[in-house]
This record gives sequence, structure tokens and C-alpha cells, in this order.
Amino acid sequence: MLVSMVRSKLHHARVTDANIEYVGSITIDTDLLDAARMVPYEQVLVVDVDNGARFETYIIPGEPGSGTIQVNGAAAHLVSRGDRLIVLAFGLVEFPPPAAWTPQVVVLGRDNAIESILSEGRYV
Repeated sequence: MLVSMVRSKLHHARVTDANIEYVGSITIDTDLLDAARMVPYEQVLVVDVDNGARFETYIIPGEPGSGTIQVNGAAAHLVSRGDRLIVLAFGLVEFPPPAAWTPQVVVLGRDNAIESILSEGRYV
């Protein structure tokens, strides 16, 4: 049996823009993707800490070093510029999961600069 486990997380990513006219997705600075070990076009769960909205979408690569966290398409109605988001990526793992399993957790500051990496993701 397989179980879905959190493997990567961007914590408190600030929305820099919301574009209803864009064709879906969330645009994320590729430097942040690298730090979180996420990849373009990967499916993610997005949680808005400020209003409780939750939605699934996929990642579009943003300009490196820009700090971009832009919610696009219909989901843009669910966020406001400056909202804090948690972006979660998951992986399928054999049950029981490995004892050493820990997600890559990247905590971001107000300007989406990396403040800390709480755990180095270990996937066995």
C-alpha cells in the first residue's frame, strides 16, 4: 500500500500578485522551488493562512531571485496580495513510511526571502 506524505513545504510565502486572467497555476520564484525541492508543473496544495482558503494547482516557474508568489486563474479570487500561504508538495511512499522520512520545510520572511530551512528533507 502507498500513503501520500508531505515531502516539501514553503511556509508563509507572501502573495506578490494575483492574476485572474492567467490560465491557472501558481507562479513561484525558481530559487524558492530549488530550496524546497519542488519542480515546475508539480501539483501542490495551497493553504491561505490569512483567510483559510485551500486549493490545488500546479507550479509555473517564476524568475529566479524575484520572490514571486503569484496565484493565477480562478484561484486568484481566493487570495489577496500580501496573504501568507503554505505551499505543500506530496509524494507516494510505501507503508509504513521510512523512519527517517522528513519533509523539506522552507520558512520565508515578509519579502519571500528564505529565513530558515527547518529540516533537510530525507527521503529513503
